[in-house]
Amino acid sequence: MADFLANYSIQKWLESCPQGYLEDTVYGRGADEREPEDLLKNDSYREQQIRTTVQLIAGERCALAASSGLVNAAPDQASKTFLATQTLDEGRHVEIFTQRLYDLGINPDDLESTIKTYINPHLGKFAEVLLEKVDKKDFVAGVVGQNIVLEGMAFSVFEMLHAGASETNPKFAHTLSGTIADERRHVGFGENRIGELIRRYPERKPDVQRMQRDMTKHMLATFHEAFANGPTASDTMSPGRKSNATYQGLKLADASNEEMEGALSATVLGEFKTRLGRIGLEYQAPV
Repeated sequence: MADFLANYSIQKWLESCPQGYLEDTVYGRGADEREPEDLLKNDSYREQQIRTTVQLIAGERCALAASSGLVNAAPDQASKTFLATQTLDEGRHVEIFTQRLYDLGINPDDLESTIKTYINPHLGKFAEVLLEKVDKKDFVAGVVGQNIVLEGMAFSVFEMLHAGASETNPKFAHTLSGTIADERRHVGFGENRIGELIRRYPERKPDVQRMQRDMTKHMLATFHEAFANGPTASDTMSPGRKSNATYQGLKLADASNEEMEGALSATVLGEFKTRLGRIGLEYQAPV
């Protein structure tokens, strides 16, 4: 517990996050960084980026509600303290992705209507499964759903988006790099804390695994709809912005949406199986 307290204390969070990789940033990126003008003039690119950013906001709003709701459900002070820092991280994520919508030309007065227009309904169902556990103050299921399933999904999605933006949109890539660092810390907490509780309460396994199965079903449906209905990566690139970026061996600019969906899904599911195994749970495939 001493190492746990040291690794997930507020002091450690201050040193690694606001005084570390976020120092001198504004909304998670450099003060002078902007969305590229030539990309903003590409209507297909701009709309796709708005759609993508809406999904990020929806996911982070869910994470904010879950982490804040789990503070009072936590069985020990160390977990409460970490979840307090995670709540601030998630609130920051909501803010920086909301700011990105404004950078993409969305009027603040139109924020909620834009989210309602573009949100993937499967993502809403994904959030409902998790927040039902949080509302019941089910700490074990809530942390598995939040810090293993939701954060594990977000980590891989952010990595794919970061790979795609690294050469064409440094501002967005910089924003994502900070969120990736945050998610890595959140997933680590989930593995370190819940493994011990699963060993102590093995009777919880079936219920937690059912939750993971249901969340995974809605996650995969979210991916499928997003890629099936969206333009290809090459369709959203302005002239002169052809990228050589790769993700899991795929050259993103040349990959089909089906290939990108497959790569992302396989990566997330592989991470789920590994992380769930570490805490004593078996991955449950959706029916």
